[in-house]
Amino acid sequence: MKSTSLVIASTLLVIGSRLYAQDNAYGKELTLKSATKISDILANPRKFDGKKVLVEGTVLDVCTHQGCWIMVAGDKENESIRFKVEDGVIVFPVEAKGKKARVEGVISVKTLSKEKQIQQGEYHAKEEGKTFDPSSVKGPKTVVQIEGEGAVIQ
Repeated sequence: MKSTSLVIASTLLVIGSRLYAQDNAYGKELTLKSATKISDILANPRKFDGKKVLVEGTVLDVCTHQGCWIMVAGDKENESIRFKVEDGVIVFPVEAKGKKARVEGVISVKTLSKEKQIQQGEYHAKEEGKTFDPSSVKGPKTVVQIEGEGAVIQ
């Protein structure tokens, strides 16, 4: 009887821990074993362009409109990278902010014209109920982000 109770308790513990882990998983299952430093990606983005990476860090911000992106803090101060998914494919909860994340996807490096930055800035400001100053855009800008595939937030 004791051994049966122990087996049942162990089974429930395993099932419960798997359910809990699934609650924190978004999108595809993570496949890479070792993480790449965000500082390494930002120091040489073209080297990583088109390559799949796993990065780890604290969630600094979450898209409040559709939950379609999170900003992940880098390993160096004032560095971060956007983890973006297609709208509606993955929806990150606002409560993810401040939690640890492991995210996996493909690095995308694009140069945005001044006009495109203004267009995006106005769109995001409207989406978030904020104001945008077009004069803050000074010229072309290289944007590095992760085209998201999967994430685990704890």
